[in-house]
Amino acid sequence: MKIGYWDAFSGISGDMAIGSLVDAGASFEDLARELDSLGTGARFRLERTRRRGLAAARFTVDCEPQNKHRRLLQILEMIERSSLPAEVKQNAADVFRRLAQAEAKVHGTTVDQVHFHEVGAVDSICDVAGACLGLHSLGVKELYCSPLNLGSGTVKTEHGILPVPAPATAELLNDKPVYASGPAAELTTPTGAALAATLAKEFGPMPPMKILGAGYGAGDKDFAGQANVLRFTLGETSQAAESTVVTLIEANLDDCPPQVLGHAFEQLFAAGALDVSLEPLLMKKNRQGSLLRVMATPETQEKLADLIFAETSTLGLRMYRAERRVLERRTVEVETPHGKVRIKVAANGSFAPEYEDCRRLALEAGVPLRQILSEANLAWLKNTR
Repeated sequence: MKIGYWDAFSGISGDMAIGSLVDAGASFEDLARELDSLGTGARFRLERTRRRGLAAARFTVDCEPQNKHRRLLQILEMIERSSLPAEVKQNAADVFRRLAQAEAKVHGTTVDQVHFHEVGAVDSICDVAGACLGLHSLGVKELYCSPLNLGSGTVKTEHGILPVPAPATAELLNDKPVYASGPAAELTTPTGAALAATLAKEFGPMPPMKILGAGYGAGDKDFAGQANVLRFTLGETSQAAESTVVTLIEANLDDCPPQVLGHAFEQLFAAGALDVSLEPLLMKKNRQGSLLRVMATPETQEKLADLIFAETSTLGLRMYRAERRVLERRTVEVETPHGKVRIKVAANGSFAPEYEDCRRLALEAGVPLRQILSEANLAWLKNTR
């Protein structure tokens, strides 16, 4: 499966997104032809340029200045009438719906009443549709994105001078990882924020992949201190679908009673932890302590981190990403003299009875647990002969 990764170390905008995709291999000619079907009357240019010595593609939309403000329904109708592929239409519409929700919230109105200004201009409509089309043409099934560099300072808009990030950008990136670094300028625009927030499956480090190619989309300005580009990396996932990215959360504990730790264990598993472990430590001042380590999915890491703070005495956590490899597995049910037991069977042929099933049968029958485990193993082996 093909996946993509946007590295937004200098922010992201609509034109940078398209430039990065074309530079990575998407056909500019096909993209321009499809965008013509939107009926905007715009013309499109692709320029090969450099940013701090780095070769990049600069995508530009040429159109007559317009004072026309469009509502969401009008933009959705333009997209629907076009000849864009169905998946591209859906993604582009989703991006604009998300923009409308953000604009409505920051301006204190409803989605139906939102008037798109800069975002509703012809170039932004083409940028959104073009970015969705570029991803589609490259065959990207899952998109990932780095934390976004927002920039700093102020930006001039139709509403006047506003702080960076613009209010709509800040709203779009609620709960997303962001930071500010480099020049005092708007690096992430509302259009770029909407594309990333809507289309990216996950924000963080580059996921495990076999790299197939990369492209760089140039921003308007050439800053002195950094290459103002958005990098897109096209890759392919491992043929073994067992490669995943997890977050490891760690804390050193030297003043937490065993009863509290036992309760924390139960709560962490109930909240979705993939694994929880404790290791003995000799800590500062010769104190005996424990290393609490929790394995989490990126989606649950914040909830689990909050739970550790609430249920233990720690005042700080270490969080880092790791690649996890898990054998593909299935569950098969076998019949034992004391009842049914589920067997977990891995792709390499290894197997193990489900502990909770064996424990339940042992308690119900009043027999040792190891007897039920032996019966389950024997039943599976008989089934495989």
